[in-house]
Amino acid sequence: MTPSLPRRSANLLVVEERGEGLPILCLHGHPGSAASMGVFTDHLCQRFRTIAPDLQGYGRSQTHQPFAMTDHLSDLESLLTQQAEPCLVLGWSLGGILALELALRVPDRVRGLILIATAARPRSSHPAITQADQIYTALASLLNLLRPGWRWNIETLGKRSLYRYLLQRHTPQAYHYLAQVGTPAYLRTSRFATQALKAALRQGYDRQPDLPQITCPCLVMAASHDRHITAASSQATAQALPQATWHLYDHTAHLFPWEIPDQVLADLDRWLVQWEFDQPQPTR
Repeated sequence: MTPSLPRRSANLLVVEERGEGLPILCLHGHPGSAASMGVFTDHLCQRFRTIAPDLQGYGRSQTHQPFAMTDHLSDLESLLTQQAEPCLVLGWSLGGILALELALRVPDRVRGLILIATAARPRSSHPAITQADQIYTALASLLNLLRPGWRWNIETLGKRSLYRYLLQRHTPQAYHYLAQVGTPAYLRTSRFATQALKAALRQGYDRQPDLPQITCPCLVMAASHDRHITAASSQATAQALPQATWHLYDHTAHLFPWEIPDQVLADLDRWLVQWEFDQPQPTR
């Protein structure tokens, strides 16, 4: 496995680069970090060069002042211009929204999009969060850090916590991901990052009318039981994109890459093979 190479970009984001070849920019969600994209980068770095930043206010890219969601785009545009060639952009949840924005803002730097549990007009069906939800989630997370994937904890606390909306398949494997990268990412997500996201959501984000402008090939993956960004809103995004391949995974939720990683990566590999085959061949 290619070791990660964390470095600071010109805009002070901590970025992990792995592998060689075609660059794939991998963007995490909220809460998240470059490490939480490991389910993709561990696999993709064997054939490609993966570039995974901790977005501003997340992970190791901490800030001490408020910022707006548009600042993420400025950071990422700068990161893209540092690359010798255009990138594929893979985004999960919030990362997918940023990927769409990059394709609209700098289309010459984006060769394709891989959109995971995201939408241009995101809609949620998440119930109101109760105090009991918060207590069960805190206890389940703490025990899962101490003993990742412990079946008793999953059955007794995990399925009563907010994880019941993030997961449909409460497997030990998914809880290992939560312990190794999910909970640490949550703990290192700054209040400024949360404030920036809430401010953007209050404005009613909607890029659906602009999607026909994105003419690069796109892969859109969604979960049937996603309560954070519904499958219907993801499918509407896929239908509005001129060149989109759509995958819907049954009996999964927002964290489906951690529920069924083998299936997701196999579908991603097939799409990448087709994407490479469709690329124009250099003239001699």
